[in-house]
Amino acid sequence: MNAERTTATAPTTYDFIVLGWGKAGKTLAKKAAKAGLRVAIVERDPKMYGGTCINVGCLPTKSLVHSATVLRQAAELGIERTPEFNQRAYANAVAHKKQLVAKLNEKNYQLLAQEDSVEVILGEAQFVGEKLVQVQLSDGTVRTLTAPKILINTGATSRELPIPGAKDSDRVHTSKTLLDVDELPARLLIIGAGFIGLEFASYFANFGSEVHVYQFNEHFLPSEDETDSSAIRSRLEAQGITFHFNTSVERFIPVEGGVQAQVAQTDEQGDKTVRTEQFDQVLIAAGRVPNTSGLNLEAAGVELEGPAVKVDEKLRTSADGIWAAGDVKGGPQFTFISLDDSRIIWPQLLGQEASYDLRERTVFASATFIDPPFARVGLNEKQAQAAGIDYVVKSLPTLAIPKAHVVRETEGHTRILVGSDDSILGASLFHYEAAEQINLLTLAIKHGIKASE
Repeated sequence: MNAERTTATAPTTYDFIVLGWGKAGKTLAKKAAKAGLRVAIVERDPKMYGGTCINVGCLPTKSLVHSATVLRQAAELGIERTPEFNQRAYANAVAHKKQLVAKLNEKNYQLLAQEDSVEVILGEAQFVGEKLVQVQLSDGTVRTLTAPKILINTGATSRELPIPGAKDSDRVHTSKTLLDVDELPARLLIIGAGFIGLEFASYFANFGSEVHVYQFNEHFLPSEDETDSSAIRSRLEAQGITFHFNTSVERFIPVEGGVQAQVAQTDEQGDKTVRTEQFDQVLIAAGRVPNTSGLNLEAAGVELEGPAVKVDEKLRTSADGIWAAGDVKGGPQFTFISLDDSRIIWPQLLGQEASYDLRERTVFASATFIDPPFARVGLNEKQAQAAGIDYVVKSLPTLAIPKAHVVRETEGHTRILVGSDDSILGASLFHYEAAEQINLLTLAIKHGIKASE
């Protein structure tokens, strides 16, 4: 936020102000406009119309994941892959991704801009009072907005690591900037073995990059069951990905055509060795943090809980008439969670009681688009054991599914936890169709369909 602001104009009054163009924000803005409310939606970056998912998250990464998987499948059919072929395929995939994002970005802009009762405001927003928002426009002028109802939907951003030299090289990336690299890196470093890092590792390996993943400790997907995490790691290693545990980067040094990393690795005895490695590109995948910096939330009486906006079960903040939705409120960072947040907030905007809230959001699926995808819903064994719940595991290797052989995708497994009362407690799917099939199991859990059925 630019500290130097020109004198603000008198406040423009709206019925509803949305800060940030995430899934919940655009959904509520559209519905509010259709209901006759006067709406202002403030977005600071025109490249983010539509939010993280369509611009720098779900859809662009899945586009590249799909292209990389097709390339891997083509090689299995005998198509010869040279470095030049890989580079052309990657460049075409990135070009397609950019076209897709541009189309969706414009579509999302028009979704709201075409509404007569919606004003789209491009600028940096901050609270200056209880229901008062100032927006600094790109020309340096300041507008002041006010409304009885406000939604904070500013999302999250990649966590930075304080590694010396990281900002001195344009080859050290967040997940956002790496998506726009046009040249396939021959050698790629990924810092962080979480699901974001693994997704990038998997698709770059399929494109033909030599991928190394550094994890600062010895853990690999510690929240998942050992059966799942071991299978995932084995598959990724079979793709050619090399994992380095208890390994961190102490410094980056820009060099011609790449970046050097001063690497520290600790062995089982606690002895540290330092070496220098060179990479074409680097991705720092250390998680994401809510975008609350610069909003001046204290001026509005909005409290934080850690780095996130504090909300109750109805997504109300500590300030009356102000809600928070999506990644900015903490918790699971998924687009469908943000959409579900909008269902909780919508009746409240109309002055009605919310019939559904966070207490009822007990079951939802998630998927990580490595190759093959890994999807989960409900409890895994670790969680069931911690809760003292009796269960049995019904498992099936993907090799046992005839269609898997038809489509030549036989990696992975299906694991379903069944309770003593024949209920489905949870499932983990690690196979080609996992991201789709997990939804059937989610419905079964939600509606109490028994495992025997």
